[in-house]
Amino acid sequence: MPRWKHHRHHHWHHWPDDMRRGWIIRWRLQRRIFFTLAMAIAITIGCVLVMLRSFGIGIHKPPSHVAFGVFVALAILWTFSRAMARRIASPWQELERVAREIGSGNMQARIDMRDRRMQFGEMPVLAHAVNEMAERLEKQLQDQRALLATVSHEIRTPLARMRLLVEFARDDDPQKREKQLEELDKEIVGVDGLVSELLAASRIDFGALRRTELIAYDIAKQALERVGPNSAVLEDRTDGATFLGDATLVARAVGNLLENAKRHAGGAARLRILERGPRIAFEVDDDGPGFAPGEEEQVFQPFYRGKNGGETNGVSVGLGLALVKRIAEAHGGRAYAQNREGPDAKKGARVGIELARS
Repeated sequence: MPRWKHHRHHHWHHWPDDMRRGWIIRWRLQRRIFFTLAMAIAITIGCVLVMLRSFGIGIHKPPSHVAFGVFVALAILWTFSRAMARRIASPWQELERVAREIGSGNMQARIDMRDRRMQFGEMPVLAHAVNEMAERLEKQLQDQRALLATVSHEIRTPLARMRLLVEFARDDDPQKREKQLEELDKEIVGVDGLVSELLAASRIDFGALRRTELIAYDIAKQALERVGPNSAVLEDRTDGATFLGDATLVARAVGNLLENAKRHAGGAARLRILERGPRIAFEVDDDGPGFAPGEEEQVFQPFYRGKNGGETNGVSVGLGLALVKRIAEAHGGRAYAQNREGPDAKKGARVGIELARS
C-alpha cells in the first residue's frame, strides 16, 4: 500500500466516532444531491434540445467544446452539492450528538439555540422540541431519585419500629402485648398505604389506565366507605351523572382528598359532587385551620407537609395530594385547593379535583 494511502487509512481509524459519522453523513448526502440535481439538469437539457429540434432549431458545437462544458458543469455541480450537503447535514449532526449524549446518560445535554447552524429552515422548531424533551427527562429522573431516596427512608423507619414492636410483643404481660400489637398494626397500615400510592403512581407513569363508564355518586360513596366512620356528608348535585375514568385511580384520588382532611384538618365536613360543563368535580370541605398564604399550590408537591396541618401520627409521607393531582391530569382535569370563602362559610379549606367526562 502506498505511503499516502496508508497514512489516510491510519488517520481515518483514529478519528473520533462523531467525526466519522459526520463525514459519512455529508458524503452520502453530497452524492444524493449531486445525482439528483445532475439527473434533473440532464433531463431538462434533453427536453429543451428535443423541443428546439422540433421547431427546426439546431445547436452545433464541436465535441471538444461539449465535453469541456459538461466537465465544467459537473465540477460546479459537485462543488455546489458539497456546500449544500454540509449546510444541511451540520444541524442534523448536532441533533444526533445531543440525542446520543442523552442516550448515554448525560441528561444535561442541550442544543445551543444561538448556533447559526440551528437557524436554518425548520431546525429551530425541532431543536426546541429536543431541548424540551431533554428537560422533561431530566426532571423525571430527578423526581424518581428523590422519590426513591424518600421512600427508602420512609419504609426503613417503620420497619425498624416494627422489629422493636415484635420484640416487645413477646412480653408475657397481655396488656402490653395488646398495645404493642395495635402499634404494629398502625405501622403496617402506613407501609401498605405508601406502597399503594407508589403502585397507583406507576400505573399513571406507564399509561395503564382502564377507562370505563363510572357513576360519580358510586365513586364518592366507595371513597367514604374506605375512609371509615365519621366521614363527611355526601352531597350529590349531579343527578346521577356519569363519566369515563379508571375506577381504581379515581376512587383513590377522592379517598386521598378525604384522608388529607382527616389527617391535617380533623376530618372532612362535606364531600360535594358537581357538574362544571364538560367536567365532573369532587370537592372536600373541612373545618380545619385552612391554608397559609401561598400554600394552595405547594400542597400538591411530592413530600410537602402542610404548615397548618394537624397531627399525622407518622402515617403521611406527603404523597397523597401529589398523587391526586397526577390522577386528575391523567383524566384530562386538574386539582385545586383554596380557603373557604363567603359570609356564611366556616373557617377551613376546600380541596378538589375536576375530571373530564369523556
